[in-house]
Amino acid sequence: MHRFVASGFFVGFIPRRLWGSDAGAGTFGAALAAIVSLLLWPLPWWVGGGAFIVAISLSLWSAEPFAGNHADPGWVVMDEIAGTLVAVIGLTGWPWVVGVAVARLADIFKVLPGVRRAEELPGAVGITMDDVVAGLYGSAAGWLAWLIIG
Repeated sequence: MHRFVASGFFVGFIPRRLWGSDAGAGTFGAALAAIVSLLLWPLPWWVGGGAFIVAISLSLWSAEPFAGNHADPGWVVMDEIAGTLVAVIGLTGWPWVVGVAVARLADIFKVLPGVRRAEELPGAVGITMDDVVAGLYGSAAGWLAWLIIG
């Protein structure tokens, strides 16, 4: 059950099946979260917040067995799902696009303050929190875009 949930309901294994590597698995997880968040657009913002709470809880629980020795297996994508969901709470339209893009880029490149530091935390917390911090940057960028473009 941990493997099923940690892999984003097996979405994290798609790249391995397609090209024999886990490269890009996080983007597949983020894409799943983006699809879920699109379905939440007509609902109140707090439903998206609830989806994030569920995702971060599932990430912390499901990643723990795979987090030994600061490991972060590529196929574990529930953390990317949580990070993407926090990035888009309450956002729609172009601000939503900005939030998703910034969160994903912040997670991939880990150059923004706090992202790499969060990754260094022990166990499932480290696996999850770098994506959440990246998602918070995405959220800030998305809300800034909302202020600018409405």
